[in-house]
Amino acid sequence: MEPLIVLASNNAGKLQELRDILTQAIPTLDPQRIVDAATVNAPDVVEDGTTFAQNALKKATETARATGLIAVADDSGLSVDVLHGAPGIFSARWAGTHGDDKANMDLLLAQLADIAPPHRTAAFTCAAALATPDGTIQHVEIGTLEGQLTHTPRGNHGFGYDPILEIPQYGKTCAELEPETKNAISHRGKAFRALAPHLAGVLAAA
Repeated sequence: MEPLIVLASNNAGKLQELRDILTQAIPTLDPQRIVDAATVNAPDVVEDGTTFAQNALKKATETARATGLIAVADDSGLSVDVLHGAPGIFSARWAGTHGDDKANMDLLLAQLADIAPPHRTAAFTCAAALATPDGTIQHVEIGTLEGQLTHTPRGNHGFGYDPILEIPQYGKTCAELEPETKNAISHRGKAFRALAPHLAGVLAAA
């Protein structure tokens, strides 16, 4: 079966989330037609924007152009209030090496070790972008999820900073939530669901 949509990422967790969310929003969409960047040999895109939206749109646009497929991309991260929004767009490489989740969490928790619970508020932000190969459609949606940082990681689900952001109404970190619950409230879920009608329109017109 030929790929139809490419996610501009090689993160398996993101790919599964995207498949789950989009196939729920667009029931006629076969999840196997949504592939990651490596499957179609999409080139790496330099994330040199200064906002989540800029990075997501650049990744989607360049990936669509390079592969000839409809491309979806996201840029997401954790913004800590007491750090004035950091790590923000640098979340994935906060400790210096891109994608080292444990090192990133360890460094952030060490930096916040003396910060009391009332001041440990933070939020995940996701910018989800859609682009067509001819560049006629470029669209971005933003989703957020607010919570409070724990002192130690908890939970085995998810990835990134999920084990250290507790969602107050559940009393659990994102990594302790079941995937269905997390997708329903997450920053990425909100952004991708908002993007889904625009994607459905592109698919209908194809």
